[in-house]
Amino acid sequence: MFHSQPHIACAKGDSLFLLHQRPTSRRAKVKTVSQIEVSTAFKIDDVSFAVGDRRLLGPVSLELERSRVYGLIGHNGSGKTTLIKLLARQQAVTSGAITFAERPLERWGSRELARALAYLPQTTPAATGLTVRELAALGRYPWHGALGRFGAEDRQHVEEALKLTDMEGFAERLVDELSGGERQRAWLAMLVAQNAGVMLLDEPISALDIAHQVEVLGLVQELSRKRDLCVIIVLHDPNMAARYCDELIALKDGRLLTRGTPAEMMKSDVLKGIFGVDMGVFPHPVTGQPIGYVQ
Repeated sequence: MFHSQPHIACAKGDSLFLLHQRPTSRRAKVKTVSQIEVSTAFKIDDVSFAVGDRRLLGPVSLELERSRVYGLIGHNGSGKTTLIKLLARQQAVTSGAITFAERPLERWGSRELARALAYLPQTTPAATGLTVRELAALGRYPWHGALGRFGAEDRQHVEEALKLTDMEGFAERLVDELSGGERQRAWLAMLVAQNAGVMLLDEPISALDIAHQVEVLGLVQELSRKRDLCVIIVLHDPNMAARYCDELIALKDGRLLTRGTPAEMMKSDVLKGIFGVDMGVFPHPVTGQPIGYVQ
């Protein structure tokens, strides 16, 4: 069973799904952010992060609301991954403060946070010996613990997650035998099964072909609408970000450069300021959506 290898989901700081926590046989009545009546998921106040004398981020101030998909865009090294790690509590801020669901982020208990927030890093841990279904089932760990009962509700969440991520046909396959794109969707199935109110995704489509990029981002958008999720997603392609995100947030050299709706951001001068190259924009021939290209 998957409980025999809980270390596979561990990451620096808090584990991905806090599998290092003491097992419990009871389900605590903890609400997810999607069930709490708050409008703001994150409030970021003058947050900076530095390693030694090198500042990687900040100061940055932002408010991120429920029921929206935010796309973090910018050049390599702009601070996107650093910001999302701070929000996931994988790193501690050097200065400033982050509030999550109207409570300081550092005051959330580890398992309580795992029920409210799901995080997928750029590089996922090894899942040696686990099938896709077992990996997806790990997403239910914060709700019952290693020795808790895996019940009908958990199975329902797992099967729904496999279906939504188009992984039903791979359910009994070993994760380490999958292609890069299939493996990424298996991890996404685990996040969906977790049923948290906030999803933090760091380049989740980097290993996917075009068809599955569209499927995954469409799924993320649909989940946000149906479950009132706040989704914060790092993307390199501004066109994909504009198509599936409600708002784009551009970082440059560790600072917030600008933010706005896709229509506001997909302009030649704005894109040049973000990426440092001349870019043109034309309307999609069917949808009219602005499409950016390098001139």
